[in-house]
Amino acid sequence: MPAFDMAWQMWPTFALIVAAMACYAVERIPMELTSTGLIAALLLLFHVAPVDGALDSRRLLAGFADPALIAVVSLLVVGQGLVRTGALDHAIRRLSLLRRQHPVMATAVVLTIVALLSAVMNNTPVVVIFIPIMAALAQRVQRSVSGLLIPLSYAAILGGMTTLIGSSTNLLVSGALTGLGHAPIGFFDFAVPGAVIVAVGLVYVLFVAPRLLPDRASMAREIVGGDGKQYIAQIAVRPDSSLVGRKIIAGMIPDLPDITVRLIQRGEHAFLPLFDEVTLAPGDVLVIAATRQALTEALARTADLLPDGDRVSGADQVLVEVVVAPASRMIGRNLQQIGFHYQTACIVLGVQRRSRMIRASMDEIRLEAGDVLLVVGRREAVQALRANRDVLMLEWSAHDMPAAALARRALSIFVAVIAVAAVDLVPITIAALAGAAAMIAGGCLNIHQAARAADRRIILLIAAALAMGAALQETGGAAFLAHAIVSAFSGFGPAATLSAMFLLIALLTNVMSNNATAVLFTPIAVGTALELGVAPLPFVYAVIFAANCSFATPMGYQTNLLVMAPGHYRFSDFLRAGGPLIFIVWLTFTFFAPWYYGL
Repeated sequence: MPAFDMAWQMWPTFALIVAAMACYAVERIPMELTSTGLIAALLLLFHVAPVDGALDSRRLLAGFADPALIAVVSLLVVGQGLVRTGALDHAIRRLSLLRRQHPVMATAVVLTIVALLSAVMNNTPVVVIFIPIMAALAQRVQRSVSGLLIPLSYAAILGGMTTLIGSSTNLLVSGALTGLGHAPIGFFDFAVPGAVIVAVGLVYVLFVAPRLLPDRASMAREIVGGDGKQYIAQIAVRPDSSLVGRKIIAGMIPDLPDITVRLIQRGEHAFLPLFDEVTLAPGDVLVIAATRQALTEALARTADLLPDGDRVSGADQVLVEVVVAPASRMIGRNLQQIGFHYQTACIVLGVQRRSRMIRASMDEIRLEAGDVLLVVGRREAVQALRANRDVLMLEWSAHDMPAAALARRALSIFVAVIAVAAVDLVPITIAALAGAAAMIAGGCLNIHQAARAADRRIILLIAAALAMGAALQETGGAAFLAHAIVSAFSGFGPAATLSAMFLLIALLTNVMSNNATAVLFTPIAVGTALELGVAPLPFVYAVIFAANCSFATPMGYQTNLLVMAPGHYRFSDFLRAGGPLIFIVWLTFTFFAPWYYGL
């Protein structure tokens, strides 16, 4: 086996990494502080005790300018542009019908598609495509997004294990093998064991992983007041409205799901439920009850919700809740008497009163102290409500409105980014960064929205992970661990050694870069196989599969980092769901590979 150099700084490096992993897992210290502290400690260690100048501050801080970090942050911005414009709503509505009737089947179909696509293209853009679809799909069918996005990432990683181009890790191993004087790996050379691993892994991802994940999304909704309370709002049926000629079915509007009709006002006549014989006509006013989410989605599709012919357009509209303050001048008056729109440049979409159900037009409701108004307006107009003494703005309830008019523009930018990256016309980092800039320049996002999409935890986590990987490589720590376990199990035969090496690589790839792990272990795997007198390819394939087992930490792989913010995940969530998956993949390979390769 190849020789390696070991520096004494390896031991304090091990100690710092173990301490950081413990802090990440326990989460009593903020993740950002742990990452910053680890980087600072490594900088101090190698400043006081340098390793042949190989670990200076420039090398340890290189993670902040790493192309992987730029790609992840840029793709988050591009994905946020899709969400902000509702560009995928049509596809989501079609998938949601299947998921309502057969939720397990729908999830299985989506995860299988993700795995198949990841086998033939970069899995990072695949996950970027499906994050907004899965998140919005979960929201539409009232399921937790936290149970879907980590499985989405895992399905993409598993799919990348089946072909040579499924992951950059696979290509690096093939290149390293060629550099050692062996024939390059073929496109489908490890497809059979890879397919077995994918099949077993997908069963776990579909049925077990979601049960291990806490409902982080619901916790976040509780913090921001997503409690499903009903607002009273109204729809004016205009001559050009798509609602003209439609009938109310079971008290619901077919084109506007999750909205209940309470009253239809036609001139001097009012229709009460049931409405089976009423056909909507121009001039009708519908008094409806709906949640904030339902109103937001309806407003994104049609402007008929807005009173007095107003329109909401553009990418800088904000939806917010305000409370009628005690001693407010609005108490006892209706919205027309107040002239709320003309005073504030904001539009009241709905009124919510806890004490009783209102069955009257919004124009007739006399406001009371404590009434909650659902308000939409341009960002500067909404911010001006903070100084309004008649209402108390609930800051946590502010939410950007979907800019539906820009949906095609956002989708075009997104498709261009994915297409350019998929055919390798330019690296994904360049394509993603250009796409993020186009989203902002095209008005799909503003600077503040783009900045919020870039999670600081992800930035610091990637930088810390790359610093750890560099320290392990340069001090000889990674090679030390590899040789130690190979030496310990070499006396038990090829199958046991293969299994032990697989487990070590699978664990180490969650701390180091998976590409660095693959390059490091390829010569070790070849040397071990030659020393045992067996063919080297099974050991090389073990490096490919194990280096792709980046399930247990968010910094293990880019797709984990991509789903971390949308799923509201913590470090421990990846450990909880990904740890068992590592051992399942390890056991599958341990029992299948020796039989398949005749070891």
